[in-house]
Amino acid sequence: MITKMKKLTALVYHREYEQFLKELQQLGVVHVQPAQEGMVATNSQLQQKMQEVQHVQAVIETLKPLCSNPESERKATADISNAGQQAVAQYEQLLQQKQQQEQRVAEYENQVLQYTPWGEYDQQGIDQLADAGRDMYFFQTSLKTFRSRQDEWNEQSGGYVFPIHEEKGNVWFVLIAPCGQHIELEGANALPKPQHTAAESTQLLAAEKEALCGTEQQMAALANAQLSNLEAYEAQLRSNIQFDQAKLDTAHAADDMVMILEGWVPVQMAEKVTAFLGGTGAYFQMRDPVKTDNVPILLRNNWFTRMYEVLTEMYGMPDYNEFDPTPIVAPFFTLFFSYCIADAGYGLVLILLGLLLKKKLGESMKGMMNLVITLGIATTILGAVFGTFFGVNLVNVDLPEWMKGLMITGKVGDTVYDKTMLLSLIIGVIHIIIAMTVKAVKSTVLYGFKQSITAWSWLLLIVGFICVGGLNFLKVISTDVSTIAFYVVGGIVAVGIFLLNDLKRNPLINIGAGLWDTYGMASGLLGDVLSYVRIYALGLAGGMLGGVFNTLAMMTKGDSWWGWIPCILILVFGHTLNIAMSCLGAFVHPLRLNFVEYFKNSNYEGTGTAYAPLHIAKAGEE
Repeated sequence: MITKMKKLTALVYHREYEQFLKELQQLGVVHVQPAQEGMVATNSQLQQKMQEVQHVQAVIETLKPLCSNPESERKATADISNAGQQAVAQYEQLLQQKQQQEQRVAEYENQVLQYTPWGEYDQQGIDQLADAGRDMYFFQTSLKTFRSRQDEWNEQSGGYVFPIHEEKGNVWFVLIAPCGQHIELEGANALPKPQHTAAESTQLLAAEKEALCGTEQQMAALANAQLSNLEAYEAQLRSNIQFDQAKLDTAHAADDMVMILEGWVPVQMAEKVTAFLGGTGAYFQMRDPVKTDNVPILLRNNWFTRMYEVLTEMYGMPDYNEFDPTPIVAPFFTLFFSYCIADAGYGLVLILLGLLLKKKLGESMKGMMNLVITLGIATTILGAVFGTFFGVNLVNVDLPEWMKGLMITGKVGDTVYDKTMLLSLIIGVIHIIIAMTVKAVKSTVLYGFKQSITAWSWLLLIVGFICVGGLNFLKVISTDVSTIAFYVVGGIVAVGIFLLNDLKRNPLINIGAGLWDTYGMASGLLGDVLSYVRIYALGLAGGMLGGVFNTLAMMTKGDSWWGWIPCILILVFGHTLNIAMSCLGAFVHPLRLNFVEYFKNSNYEGTGTAYAPLHIAKAGEE
């Protein structure tokens, strides 16, 4: 649900304003509204601080994987700013050193490849050759060309050609000729003169790799020693940016003698803010928001729903006058996710994975891992109900009949339709009905019942027809009674859709608008309902693929003990791949059903602004 807010307006003397903001930042509950709505004030100093915080964040992300200290044991020093700046400078020095070493490693690796064909040679002998007025020129060509042109090259250069190395139809050779010549041999590639032997280059490469390893160890030591200081420094910078932003966003009055601050306070914190402002001597006023206000959104949900707020934020925060969709998204996303996997074994894997990562990753990922565990529990339960365990059909397993009786498997009566497919459509209809109910209630709250008659009429049509048809199918009412009920519901709905959709408009225009609305609803609702078949299809495909891996594994097992080796490898690889693919589909498609089918039919816009109070940022805080 959306937390109720109070609009705060405070007038502060300009000389006292900076201290006032610092105390307000310590309070940490007031969302400062820009003086000009929709504009964000910046200056060169603020932009420089923003660039600096981005740089520090990049340093932290680079060092974090290198840190071996547990998050709970990391402590920051008292002088955060100085320690953070020194850590950044030390990191940049090590990074530059590492980049230079990596460049030299690449050069030496290239030299080893280039110099290996020349083998080992005596540099002193080459120097003596140079004293005699001769020099070595290095070439490479194909073996066929070398054999056919060796004599020609000797005659052309006035020197002597000597083959040094042959490999894969190529030959590396040297030409000994008078010094100071520019020699080009047709059909051969001139190569640079080696600066070292291959052995020397290999030694240089090993030494440089050892130096690079030492630098990486220094960076790991820096991460263990300074990561907490860097995180605290980054949080301090963000607090300073937020403070400067609040100053820039403040309106001025009375020839800049008075600063006007506007902001928002959660109602549960209004008393605390009032007590604080009463002690500052500043004039202030608090009021309830009006429809034209851009009120920041603070979601307040229970422990279960709170895990799914990240999904709502992915689409967009609700407007203050909308309903928070998270309480609806949470159970349906869980149901859709478990439906898409529908395997009890895979659900157990998700639970174990969530528990392991929750312990390993620490507090920063605790909420996400709780979500993984919750989805794993739901998948385990639904997978057991649908009778699938690591691709094995539990109906064919020797289980007590009462357990099989709890499973939803097989066809619907004498039809060819699966019960799980029909159930997915029923869930889709319920999901859309809830969305249309939310739309009708929202319209009534914002615009009144008269402007919401069409929304209520469509809801009555769908719910009414389903109820009447269901009662007739269950033989609760006769066919004659159900026919009359259909006519009554249809007549009431027709009046609302075609005549009362806009009471201020010409009835003929209303009829035309009703016909257009009917076309849109008829085509849209059918497609929306059919979209929910995707969760059944994904679950079916995952179960079938798991069964295929099981069959392949059993085929390779055979009768000998060593047959278990490929059997186990196929099972582990196959089910790991299937779990990964199933989880990907189980995230994307339920998200789509909520973001498209539900949000469209509930008329959810998601244009709200997240509540971001002026506060002292903490290390590791997003």
